Amino acid sequence: MASQYTTRQIGAANTLEHRVFIEKTSDRSVVSPFHDIPLFADQNNGILNMIVEVPRWTNAKMEISKEEAFNPIKQDIKKGRLRFVRNCFPHHGYIWNYGAFPQTWEDPQQTHPETKAKGDNDPLDVCEIGEQVGYVGQVKQVKVLGIMALLDEGETDWKVIVVDVNDPLASKLNDIEDVENNLPGLIRATNEWFRIYKIPDGKPENQFAFSGEAKNKKYATEIIHECHEAWRKLAVTGESPAKTASYDLSIRNTTIPNSPGHTSKNDPAYSGLPADSRKAPAPVDPSNLWLWD
Repeated sequence: MASQYTTRQIGAANTLEHRVFIEKTSDRSVVSPFHDIPLFADQNNGILNMIVEVPRWTNAKMEISKEEAFNPIKQDIKKGRLRFVRNCFPHHGYIWNYGAFPQTWEDPQQTHPETKAKGDNDPLDVCEIGEQVGYVGQVKQVKVLGIMALLDEGETDWKVIVVDVNDPLASKLNDIEDVENNLPGLIRATNEWFRIYKIPDGKPENQFAFSGEAKNKKYATEIIHECHEAWRKLAVTGESPAKTASYDLSIRNTTIPNSPGHTSKNDPAYSGLPADSRKAPAPVDPSNLWLWD
């Protein structure tokens, strides 16, 4: 089945200017992966939409830009330089298709009762463990298997474990214990990766809530609904502020009438979006990656 979404790419990957907007395939209209793409692809059957930000085995830390209108995906920047995640032996780049659930938000004003830490102000992070390598801006249909609670610099940073519904193993993967039975070592590798991936950049090990345990599908589903409700208060009802002293989020969207950020396609913020101008990727300085043969 053809995807409902495609990408509008601006400039060359591995540059400061590069952006990946999400478009509807039907009319090539830009939609926000934060606000416009539905969380649920088929709620009755537990199928959700996931936005791929970082394809498996790659290093560029791509992420949905929460601050820019219509939330294109761009590469994270630290101290004026593009951010790459270093290879941590034996892993090469990210070990799953990494991304986010649309229409979710980890509210930085709310402390989770079990992790004792506030949300990290991002859409909910997702690790898709199927065999197909995705691409930046891909919208995958996935089912939830479990969740881990990373404590990243004092913030709750949930990591939802999912599998593409079209993966050959999807019928055998229905809860977190199925992952160990069918893909032995993957949960342990996921814990290790998140624990050590910042060490090459001079930072300490990350910590986990629940002693690093991966919680089951039921627990994960509860967190997803909590973060979906937090997003609703942010983008639909306006109960949570989009702008505070510490952040300024774009809630512009084209599909939620009467929401604070609803934007007509005639609005200059929308009509002025750049046309596709994709170019071949720029070269990457190998010192950013710690490559090996």
